[in-house]
Amino acid sequence: MILKTQLTGMRGVYLVAAELSRLGFIASTTSRSAIGADILATDQKCQLTYSIQVKTNATTFNFWLLNKGAEKIKSSSHLYVFVNLRSMGEIEYYIVPSLEVADKTKVEKSRTGSIWYSFSLQNAKKYKDKWSIFGTSQK
Repeated sequence: MILKTQLTGMRGVYLVAAELSRLGFIASTTSRSAIGADILATDQKCQLTYSIQVKTNATTFNFWLLNKGAEKIKSSSHLYVFVNLRSMGEIEYYIVPSLEVADKTKVEKSRTGSIWYSFSLQNAKKYKDKWSIFGTSQK
């Protein structure tokens, strides 16, 4: 059975892929078991290419949980799109370069010894709706 969190994550991936398509990019989702990239995208002349990691929240909106090693996965062509699915259908997108995410990943240890990796809304705010980071698709 699929967990609600998995459905939330899948919804975020497809919303981001749809937005990239609207902007003129060819966007393909990867296997859900792929590490590091949920979407591979290119412009129609294959001049701009990106790997994209999508992180989606449906209940907690001031941070996103990251995968272990997020501070090491960085490239000028690797981006994160952080998505908040607000009530009333509002969707917030924060398009953040992986170099910024790697630099500002917060690593915390819980009382039980678990390690948590996260990226805060405060660090993402300046990237709200910053689709221009992808450059201009050459239709």
